[in-house]
This record gives sequence, C-alpha cells and structure tokens, in this order.
Amino acid sequence: MDELRSGKAVAYARWCLPEDNRKVPRYVRMQARQWLDIVEGRDPSARIDEARYRKICKLLRVIIHPDLKAPLYDTLEDYAWFLITAVFCTVDPAGNRYFETVLLEIARKNFKTFNSAVIFILLMLTEPRFSRFFSVAPDLKLSSELKLAIRKIIKSSPLLDDKVFKTLRSEIRCPLTDSEYTPLAYSEDKMDGKLPNAFLADEAGAMDSYPIEAMRSGQITLDSKLGIIISTQYPNDDNGMIDEIDISKKTLDGLLEDRQRFSLLYEPDPELLKDELWMTDDTLIYQANPVAVKNEKIFRAIVKLRTSAALYPNKRENFLCKHLNIKFRGLGVEGYVDMDALRPCAVQPDPEWWRGRRVWLGLDLSQSDDNTAVAMVTAEDGMLYARVWGFIPADAVEKKTKKEKLNYERLIREGLCIACGDSIIDYSAVEEHILALPENYGVEIVQVGYDRWNAISTVQKLEAAGIECVEIKQHSSVLHSPTKLLREKILSGLFRYGRNRLLEVNFENARCTEDTNRNKYVNKKKSAGKVDEVVAIINAVYLVEQDLLNAGSFLIQY
Repeated sequence: MDELRSGKAVAYARWCLPEDNRKVPRYVRMQARQWLDIVEGRDPSARIDEARYRKICKLLRVIIHPDLKAPLYDTLEDYAWFLITAVFCTVDPAGNRYFETVLLEIARKNFKTFNSAVIFILLMLTEPRFSRFFSVAPDLKLSSELKLAIRKIIKSSPLLDDKVFKTLRSEIRCPLTDSEYTPLAYSEDKMDGKLPNAFLADEAGAMDSYPIEAMRSGQITLDSKLGIIISTQYPNDDNGMIDEIDISKKTLDGLLEDRQRFSLLYEPDPELLKDELWMTDDTLIYQANPVAVKNEKIFRAIVKLRTSAALYPNKRENFLCKHLNIKFRGLGVEGYVDMDALRPCAVQPDPEWWRGRRVWLGLDLSQSDDNTAVAMVTAEDGMLYARVWGFIPADAVEKKTKKEKLNYERLIREGLCIACGDSIIDYSAVEEHILALPENYGVEIVQVGYDRWNAISTVQKLEAAGIECVEIKQHSSVLHSPTKLLREKILSGLFRYGRNRLLEVNFENARCTEDTNRNKYVNKKKSAGKVDEVVAIINAVYLVEQDLLNAGSFLIQY
C-alpha cells in the first residue's frame, strides 16, 4: 500500500483537495475526495487491490511511449494516473472491479486518445480470457485514430511483440488472453448484438445516446463490466454526453445513488461563467485542461487560441466548447442556483411550524401524464419558507424512476411526492391536497397562483371552495422579479425549505433565459430536466412579493 500512497495517482488526488486550489474544478475535487476515502479505508463499499496496482505499474514500465521513447510509468500525465488507477485497482469487498461507468469530460490537447489507447492495451492484458472490447466513435476516421494510437504504442514497445498482440485490418488481438479489440463507427456499424466486457465511447458529444445504451444493453448478463465515456463539450443539445454529465453531477452532489460511477469533469466552475471571464482568466484553462497546469507549451497554445476567439466571434463556439468545455447554448442561458448555496437552506420538515401562518400557494399543473407540483410559501423576518409536493401518475412510477434516475418510490414513502390516478394524474387528488392544507398544517391560504395552461378546471373548484386564485402570466416581464428574489434569498441564506431530494434535483436542472430587456426566468425547454417544483415556488413567491409590496411591508429585502 505504501507504493500506491506514494504514487502519482494518490498525489494528484491529494493535490486536488484544497479549496483554494482554483486550478481544479469542483466536481473533480469531489471525486478525488471520494476516491481518497476508499484509499484510506473510510469507505466500506470499496478498497484498493494492491496486487492489481503492482501489476498495472509493471505493465506501464514495459509499455513505451512512441514519441517520448520512455516507459509510460514515467511519462503519463497526473490525471491519467488517477483515472487508470481508479479504474483498474478499485474493487468491491469481493474483489470485483468497483467502477462500472467512467466519465471523462476533458478539453482537447490532453492526450485523451492516447490515454484511451493505453486503457485498451491494459484491458486486453489484464481482463479474463476471451474478453471482447469495443470503441465507439462518430465516424470511421475518429474510430481509426484510436486503433492507430494502439498500434503505435505496441510497435514502440519491444516486449509487446507478435506473441502478445496481433494487429489485423479490422481488430487487434491479444493471443496471451485470447481477447480482442474492435473499433466501431456509429455512421457505419450496428451497435446491437455485441457482448462487450468493456467499451469506450469516444467523442460522445458528437453522437446521440444510442451507441452508449446499445453497448450497456450488451453488458447486462456480465458480472464484470466497464463503460468509459470520453468527450469534450459540443454545441448541440441532443448528444449522449449531456445526460451522462448531468447524472455524474447529481451523483457527486448526492442527489443520485450510483456509487459505481467514477467521473472526472474538467469544466470551469459556474462562478467563472460570467462577465466574459473566459477572455482573460487563466483559471478556466486550467480547470478544463489538467495537462495545461504543468505543460507550458500547451498552455501557451491555448492562450493564443483564446486571443483569437476573443477577437473574432466566429471562432468562439469551437474554442469555448473544445478548449474550455463551456457548452455553447446561445446568449442568456445559465444555471439558476448553485447547489452549494441551496443545500444549507434545507431543514427537517416540521408541519407544526406552519400552524397559524398565512401562506401563498404556487401551482405548476403540467400535462396529465407529466409531473405536477404544489408549493406553499410564506415570509417572516426577511426569510422565505417553502414546502413543496410533487404529483405523478401512479402507473408511471417505475418508468420515471428508470428514466430520471430518481427513486420515486422512496420519495412517495417520504411524502415528498404523491402518486395518483393511473396512466395520467388525477387532478382531484391535487385539489384535495390543497383543500386539506388548512387542516393538516393549520395554515391560512391567502392566494393560489397558477399558469392558465392545464389549470382552469382545478382553479374553478378551488374558487368554489372560497380560495382566491390569481393567474400569473408566464412571461419574463412578470417572472423576472420573483425569479431574481428567490435566487437572491438562496444566495443570502434567507431561504428555508423542507429537505426534499426531488426539489433539489429540480433546482439542479433549472436553467435561466435572459430576454432582450435582460429579464431572466426559468426556461423549461432549456432546462436539463424536470423543473415543475421550482416553477411552482416562483409562482408562489410572485404572490408573496405582490402582497408584501402592496402592504408596504419591508419583510422582503433585496
């Protein structure tokens, strides 16, 4: 274990940990912290296999870098050591490989194709007999680049002779283990019907999710499987990398439970994505490109490209996506709130706290087969308080759990989500829930705010029960103020919500759009997933804000 702890992988992971090390993006820091917990024995679900680590080190000593003419043991980049050690040497208590999904979001000029080739060589040498490995790339040219990199490494390493590897026209074989590697091109090859012990999706941002899911489907019957997904950012909104990055972020944030996922997300932290800091702040380069931290030549080359992109707008899309991993979404689209700011606002739900308080409700009544939300909000001493419930069709629980990677059964048990109806939502359950709030929570409902879409019938029933309902026009000129107020309260620590995983995921998904007058609002179409609970809160905050402003109250302060 001493060799591992003194090695480059652990050294790099420890280098990532300090919060003041701004050259490391936040999610890489979080992954490094979790992996070091395994190394130090603080995570009982996994451990480091010392024998595997020694074997990998021995192999890297005999594999020669084709350009540097030196062993990979001495020439691999620090982040590559971290990645390879985590993938090959982290095991579960039974000794099986721990990580099943590995995601690497990394900018260009990081030798990712070369390192992918190294991973395949190690897989062919270390995996069980008769293993099959596939790489998936958008087209034949990209697919051939990876095979060429493998061939160059093999030809440059005297000990990897024809008895160890045979390079054929369509594949590379390893006679020692009777394993084989086959490069596939999405544009030409069918992905179904394969049985990959391991696969690597290269430039996943240039493909949709089909190749990745087809490979995963082929692994279902395997006990030990591995899927590696690598890409820079791409400007299109329909690519396989978007969901993978989102799942990794939610996993690292603790919103999803997928401990067998290892993610290195080299993208600039959210606070750097404003005021055009990318034009001048070198931190963005370091966070997107770990090699640039030590390699001055690569760093200077990227700075030169940055200067050109700052001067010529037509060069920005390529630079921002490929060299800074900033997704080009067009003007005015950004995340709503930082999870690090939201999380401290969570409190244990306490129905008794609400008794005797005046509350405003916000509704987001979506289509009958989609999520619906009811938010209850009040204000006191400058603080906003919220309690939110989601509603989903009862027959859609299993389907939505798989699609959204959220445990809806658990959310239902915790009372955070209500399953009603069958294949469509029973809106009478939503109405009954609202009408029961005064009795169950002891509150006085002042007003209910709603979007006219899908809400007319429910509103009529609420008004018949004596509740005042207010239509809130879903336009930036109307929503900007409550959207801004809620965000500022969260950032100032003046917001409290009953601890709610579903609500947190909604906040994580939320994206804001800015109109020509610089009014911002949460845009459902641009968001990364469900945001109905956030929209419901904003509708309620609009009513709170109007009531307090009309009353001349200064309870809510900007």
